[in-house]
Amino acid sequence: MRALAEMLWRRGAVVSGSDMAQSAATARLIQAGMAVSIGQRGENIPEHCDLAVYSAAIKDGNPELLAARERGVEVVKYSRMLGRMMSHSAGIAIAGTHGKSTTTGMVAYVLKAAGLDPSFVVGATVEQLGGPSGVGKGRHFVAEACEFDRSFLNLEPKYAAILNIEEDHPDCYRDIGEIIEAFKQFVAKVPADGLVVVNGDDRDAMKTVVDAACEVETFGLDESCTWRGADLQTEDGLVTMSVIMKQQEFCRLRVPLPGLHNAYNALAAIAVLHHAGLDAEEIVCCLEKYAGARRRMTLKAVEGGITVVDDYAHHPTEIQVTLKAIRDYYKPRRLICVFQPHQHSRTRFQLKDFARSFGEADAVVVPDIYFVRDSEREKDYISSNDLVAQIRLHGGKAVYLKSFREIVEHLKDIAQTGDLMVTMGAGNVWEVADEIVHWLRKDR
Repeated sequence: MRALAEMLWRRGAVVSGSDMAQSAATARLIQAGMAVSIGQRGENIPEHCDLAVYSAAIKDGNPELLAARERGVEVVKYSRMLGRMMSHSAGIAIAGTHGKSTTTGMVAYVLKAAGLDPSFVVGATVEQLGGPSGVGKGRHFVAEACEFDRSFLNLEPKYAAILNIEEDHPDCYRDIGEIIEAFKQFVAKVPADGLVVVNGDDRDAMKTVVDAACEVETFGLDESCTWRGADLQTEDGLVTMSVIMKQQEFCRLRVPLPGLHNAYNALAAIAVLHHAGLDAEEIVCCLEKYAGARRRMTLKAVEGGITVVDDYAHHPTEIQVTLKAIRDYYKPRRLICVFQPHQHSRTRFQLKDFARSFGEADAVVVPDIYFVRDSEREKDYISSNDLVAQIRLHGGKAVYLKSFREIVEHLKDIAQTGDLMVTMGAGNVWEVADEIVHWLRKDR
């Protein structure tokens, strides 16, 4: 929503909005010149309003939504507005359960660095792009395509990528079959003269392109893939590989971000960028300089022999691969993870998967579950104590501490030289990282 607001603002629209609490995001919008209200009330809808845009997280009873509809203001979801803007460009939509922000950022950054001046909307801030969104004069519009609430079905891409598919968003999808069906509908949005790039090593992802009307190319490590990573060498968690296109070497790339999962993200980005008109030399030169998106293994500080990292991972697979990448890259003496579960429903449905995902961590600290989108009843079914118990059953060392204040004090007590502390989750757990950095720099 912030990225879309900035994009509309830069295109000359008068934009205002609201959020439930102040944050760095609201401060950025206010600094740009937009009116942002804290707290959501009907009177926040301006007297002269042509269009009200709302996120999929907003419930039908929201007072601003009700006020806009009562006054006859046109009301659209975020994804539909994004689709409107994409329809006027050569749209590039990056979809998948994991890696969307990183790969979207890769594609947008390389296009911009190569001088093609794209418009873009990323689901995270990319410092090298100047933020999460941008308005360019080029023909490409790069957007992260989220499957939550089937939002990505409102987009109009010419090129699309499907990075992977796993079970997620239990509040929207009954099972993996429904998720695959939604991705099939997303593929069907790509016109016959367009292209879908899909993970050829992901069985469920491959099911989504069986009936595709457009051209389909695959990426992965299997020899059958159109775009294949070969001769992989790993040093300090960073992968260097040859990229093979249709059995011919396309380039040799040092993936700029740690972890094998980022090698997959890079393969998808390379395939899309090639079809966007860039040659191998341009892609490699620019992609190897990509520094990543905020809250994706973001280094916050190294002070007094202690490293602090922050990450957005909130799904079991994301946690597992990120912790491994952190260990391989930083080689800490101890890896301490502060994980804030995101949604009670997700935690309940994937409890055992979560418990198994912390194998690379020496210790796990868990605050209360971040409450968003779930019903009050869902709170009665699961708690952070249940997750801690399961982590212990799987041989892990875990503790539940209710508040961030307690967690910060606990981390101060146990901190030792050589430790790496990582905060993880889609909520506000990054505040713990900031407090620890403040302590390391000023109070320790």
